[in-house]
Amino acid sequence: MSNVRNTIIIGSGPAGLTAAIYTARASLEPLVIEGEPSSSSDQPGGQLMLTTEVENFPGFPEGIMGPDLMINFRAQAERFGAEFITEKVTKVDFSSRPFKVWIRDTEYSANSIIVATGAQSLMLDLPKETELIGHGVSTCATCDGFFFRGQEIVVVGGGDSAVEEATFLTKFASKVHLIVRRDALRASRIMQDRAIANEKIEIHWNSKVSELHGEQSLSGVTLTDTVTGATSPLAVTGLFIAIGHKPNTAIFQSVLNMEDSGYLMTRDGSTYTDIEGIFACGDVQDHTYRQAITAAGSGCMAALDCERWLEHQH
Repeated sequence: MSNVRNTIIIGSGPAGLTAAIYTARASLEPLVIEGEPSSSSDQPGGQLMLTTEVENFPGFPEGIMGPDLMINFRAQAERFGAEFITEKVTKVDFSSRPFKVWIRDTEYSANSIIVATGAQSLMLDLPKETELIGHGVSTCATCDGFFFRGQEIVVVGGGDSAVEEATFLTKFASKVHLIVRRDALRASRIMQDRAIANEKIEIHWNSKVSELHGEQSLSGVTLTDTVTGATSPLAVTGLFIAIGHKPNTAIFQSVLNMEDSGYLMTRDGSTYTDIEGIFACGDVQDHTYRQAITAAGSGCMAALDCERWLEHQH
């Protein structure tokens, strides 16, 4: 077992790495357990490692590649003294202080914990889907809509998020095909009315995307009728998947308070969880904004909350 540390940060997306920068500059010498490259739910660097160009993060007028942005975040945290372990936390014990986390059989302990394990987009699990992310396939209309100006695109989903994204994308796309598995939308009535009234949106009822086409970039999809099984091609250059997100909180089940959807619950206006000394930031507790900049902002909040809490304890 290692010595008791001031703080351990679990996760290394924009939230975790911003928390690492701030806690390191506060001389808290944070240990960042950043996840495993082979793990889809604990990817070091978070979801931005799976994106291409990021044009809406302040400070980069020409844009920056997602992985490059995260490499910069990490280097900045390391410069100020953050220590990194490229492994995945396998168990936690927050029942008493110091808090304990394990990487397989190795135990680490700390007086405070910052949870920044993020969330992952639910995907269609189709061949080529992963390879085409950032090359026509996206999970974030706000992030990538601009790249599809004047193009014909598809949005998959029938809930509020999907309808909201489809409506937003009409600002850029020439036409948006909304693919709905059933014969009705799950979205709120006002969102449904807006989508149905929008001339740029065509709704495909009882349909699903069953195949992706294109090698270097998306060139089209195959739609399958969920009732008859009939298939039809659709030539599009963009596919936005909006069927939901899953927070990476399985390891905190029965440990930290969370919503039914799995998102960690924090006190209003702070990053405090229900356990004193445990803080949560980024997409692991944010199901509203889910942007790199808001995740980074909440990482800053968590670091400041943590630093002040530790000062109070001492």
